[in-house]
Amino acid sequence: MSFVQSVVRPRLRRPGPAAGDSAGRPLPGTAPRPRLYLLDLLRLLAALGVVLWHYAGYQGWPADVWGGRPGDVIPVLHKIGSYSWIGVELFFLISGFVVCMSCWGKTSGAFFRSRVVRLFPGYWFGVLVAAAVVLAYRPNWMWNGKMFRYSDVLTNLTMVQKGEGVWDVDPVYWTLWVELRFYVLFGVVVAIGLSYKRVVAFCAMWTFASVITTASGGLPLLDLIFFPDYSSFFIAGIAMYLMYRYGQDMLLWGIVGFSWLLAQNKLHKIMSDYQAFSGGPLSYTKLLLLMTLAFAVVAATALGWFRWVKWRKLTVLGALTYPLYLLHQVVGWWFLTHLQGKVGPYTEAGLVIGAMLVAAYLVNRFVEQPGSKLLKRGLEKSFDRMRGIDAREALAKREQRARARHAGEEPQEETPRAAQPVGAES
Repeated sequence: MSFVQSVVRPRLRRPGPAAGDSAGRPLPGTAPRPRLYLLDLLRLLAALGVVLWHYAGYQGWPADVWGGRPGDVIPVLHKIGSYSWIGVELFFLISGFVVCMSCWGKTSGAFFRSRVVRLFPGYWFGVLVAAAVVLAYRPNWMWNGKMFRYSDVLTNLTMVQKGEGVWDVDPVYWTLWVELRFYVLFGVVVAIGLSYKRVVAFCAMWTFASVITTASGGLPLLDLIFFPDYSSFFIAGIAMYLMYRYGQDMLLWGIVGFSWLLAQNKLHKIMSDYQAFSGGPLSYTKLLLLMTLAFAVVAATALGWFRWVKWRKLTVLGALTYPLYLLHQVVGWWFLTHLQGKVGPYTEAGLVIGAMLVAAYLVNRFVEQPGSKLLKRGLEKSFDRMRGIDAREALAKREQRARARHAGEEPQEETPRAAQPVGAES
C-alpha cells in the first residue's frame, strides 16, 4: 500500500465503545445500565403496604368487613397498617425514577405509547371488576351515599374521572390521577428532548412552581397542574435517576435534599388526612423515619449499593404490583366480608392477601400482557399512518412550490393529494 493510499483509505478499527475518555472508559451516561431488580421488590412492598392500610389500618367506612373495628379485631396488623400507607409516597418516589429511566432517548410519541400500553389494559379490567362487585354486592359502598350510575363506570374507563367531577369506582384510583398529571408535565420535557441539563432545569422549575402554588393558598388551577403535596417525591426520584445514569454530584444531592425538606413538611398535611381514618393519633416521627428510609433505599439503589441483588424472579414480583394495586381494595373488602367469622381474623387477612396476589398474577398473565401487545401494535400502526400522512402532505407541498417556481408563478393553495381520503389516489 502506497503512502497516499494509507492516508486516504480509512483504517479498519476494532469495535469499541460509542463514546469514551482518553483512557477508553465510557463517558457517564453512555455505558449500558444493569436492571435494578431491587426496585421491583420495593414496588411490591409499597403495594403491600397500601393493601395492609386498607385491610387493617383503615378504621373508617366500611368498618363491617371485619364485623368490628380493625383496631379491636386485628390489633397487631392495625398498628402496622396505620402507617403502611406511606407506600403511596414510595410509589411516587419510584415513579419519578422509573418513568425518567424508561423514556430516556424516546420520542414523545413513544413515551405516550409506553404509558398507554402500560396503564390501560389492567386498569380497564380493574374498573369493570370493581364495578361488578359494587353493583352486585355492595351498592352502599358508594362515597357520601351517592347513587351508583353506569355512566360513572364508563367515565372511569378514561382514567380522568377526577377531572370530570366523577368519583372513582375504586377509591384507590385517586393516585392514578396524580400519576397522569406527572406524565403530562414530564412529557413536555420529553417532547423538547431529554438531556441532563433540561431535566435538572425541569426539577428546579417544578420545585419553584410547587412552592409558589403553596404560597398562593393552593389556587385550584395551580394545584391541579403542580400538585405540591406530592411533587417533591417525583422530583427526588428523577434526581436519583440522574445519579444512577450520570453519577452523583452536589447539585443532584441538593435537589434530593431540598425535595426531602419539602416532603417532610408536606407530611404533616398528608398525615392529618390519613389520621382521620386510622382511628387514633399517628406519630409524625415514625412517619418521617419511614419516609427517610424510602428516600435512602432508592438513593442507595441509584448509587449501585444493591447491584448484587440479581434474583430474576423479582421482575415477576414487580409485575404483580400494578394489578394488585388495582384490585385489592373493593374486591378485597368483598372477600373479607364473606370470610367474616369463618376463620380467625389473622388467617382471614392472610388468605385474602394471598388471593389478591394470585389474582394479580393471573391479571398480569392473561390480561395485561396480551392486552398490552394488542394495544401496542394498534398504536404503532396508528403513529406510522400519521407519520405517513404528514410526509405525503409535506411532499405534496414541496412539489407544489417547485411547480410554481418552475412556472414563474406564486404557489396556489390547493388540496394536496395526501389530504385526500386514503385509497383515493389513482
